[in-house]
Amino acid sequence: MKILDKIKKLLIFSSLIFCLNTLLISKNQFRYHPNSAFGYGERLDYKVRYGFIVAGEGYLHILPKPIYRNGRECYDIRFQVNSLKSLEWIYRVRDWYSTVLDVEGIFPWEFEQHIREGNYKRDFKAVFDQENNFAYAEGKKYKVPPYVHDIVSAFYYVRTLPVNKMPKDTVFYLYNFFKDSTYKLGVKILGKQVVEVEAGKFRCVVVEPLVVEGGLFKSEGSIYVWLTDDDRKMPVKVATKILIGYVTADLVSYRGLRGPLGAKLN
Repeated sequence: MKILDKIKKLLIFSSLIFCLNTLLISKNQFRYHPNSAFGYGERLDYKVRYGFIVAGEGYLHILPKPIYRNGRECYDIRFQVNSLKSLEWIYRVRDWYSTVLDVEGIFPWEFEQHIREGNYKRDFKAVFDQENNFAYAEGKKYKVPPYVHDIVSAFYYVRTLPVNKMPKDTVFYLYNFFKDSTYKLGVKILGKQVVEVEAGKFRCVVVEPLVVEGGLFKSEGSIYVWLTDDDRKMPVKVATKILIGYVTADLVSYRGLRGPLGAKLN
């Protein structure tokens, strides 16, 4: 009996070790990607301009509390752009995006998009199985590359990269899933500029996302983004061409940054 008891205890102990190892493997199977650019509570507010006219407002907000997907801590990120009500008789915009971004790996678990621009309407949601490399969207299952992005998670991922140290004309690529396909998303480094907006004057690096589909606007041409030339890589300005002409989003205010802004000049 004593031998049987010892065997039972050994089997139980072995099972516990196996379970523990399985949990450790599960927890550590994903990449770790360093991030000093952003964190919980970051809120960036913008004025959207069409020429000299203030046509709308928008924000990028990382909610202050974590959420969890598949047992992993995540950022809950919201992006919204609205036209001013006084101008909606000309062109109405109500665009809303969200992404659930893994804190340690900087990759998405979920993405949601609701577009209302004039008479144009689009709704889309994707859930990512980053362990097995699948995306689920509109009732279908799609094979995707490891650590595939949505367009919002790709933007935050780029902020973690040393883009301010890359030579001019450097182009690097990410993979972006949208609708039913994976797109190769290029990002080009255009150089450095000093930009002044309502929030201040900043040294910036200018990048051009070479968006094919699933962008932040229904783009008709190039999109340019001015990121602060420091560890935050905070987006100060965005310029793009949409159906009604060129539109810019200029930073008005910011709070909840992860650290100081070394690129601010005033």
